[in-house]
Amino acid sequence: MLRKPVGVITRGTTNPNRLRRVDRFICNQAILRQIDQPLIVDLGFGANPTTSIELLERVKRINPKAQLLGVEIDPERVARAKTFETEDLRFELGGFEIPETATFQKPISLIRAMNVLRQYDQSEVAASWSLMQKRLGPGGLIVEGTCDEIGRLSSWITLDKDGPQSLTLSFRLLGLSQPAKIAERLPKVLIHRNTNGNAIHDFLEQLDKIWQTNSALSVFSPAQRFTASCQGLIQAGWPIAREPKRWRLGELTVAWEAVC
Repeated sequence: MLRKPVGVITRGTTNPNRLRRVDRFICNQAILRQIDQPLIVDLGFGANPTTSIELLERVKRINPKAQLLGVEIDPERVARAKTFETEDLRFELGGFEIPETATFQKPISLIRAMNVLRQYDQSEVAASWSLMQKRLGPGGLIVEGTCDEIGRLSSWITLDKDGPQSLTLSFRLLGLSQPAKIAERLPKVLIHRNTNGNAIHDFLEQLDKIWQTNSALSVFSPAQRFTASCQGLIQAGWPIAREPKRWRLGELTVAWEAVC
């Protein structure tokens, strides 16, 4: 007897290259190189499978044996996506429980769940995380977050079986006036905490201040300005990952316990 998928049908909005920023982050995760044939799950791929196809193409550049399972709770979306299936790409009906398939009988290395929980209530986040965590294989990760419609502002939480480990913010630096604008695109578990007295609010407020302090560096490049801002956050005591290469791309990662 088939179990009813856990979750509700979301708007399904998707655009080509919308998730390029989070995909770049995913491709840097060591587990995708350490496992001979990693299985990635794209949970809630939306009205069409474009971003699932893009993710698999990107991961295959670093591990040609990678495979991907796209999961959607809407049967019509799954039916449309199945026309794009290949040996390493499959689509199935399901929700946060993530169905086991006869095609890919292996542990899940990584789950991408972008723009899914944004449409849920904050009280539903923990249970959704828990279901996904139960499906992870050894060393597996979940990348859960949200982004704007064309992927210029993105944020995501990285979780393992034990819970959230970090928050990543990713910006298109050209034309960025105020980094705290990303508050509109925080993951569901954080978006309602962005008020005075909460750690995420303090973090974004200080990021904005340091960004303004480094405004003179804009004449050189926004990348230099953002790099200096990340260094300023470290000097101010924030546990930012020291990754200058990613800073130059407009991306920073902060330890979860500092912003939750």
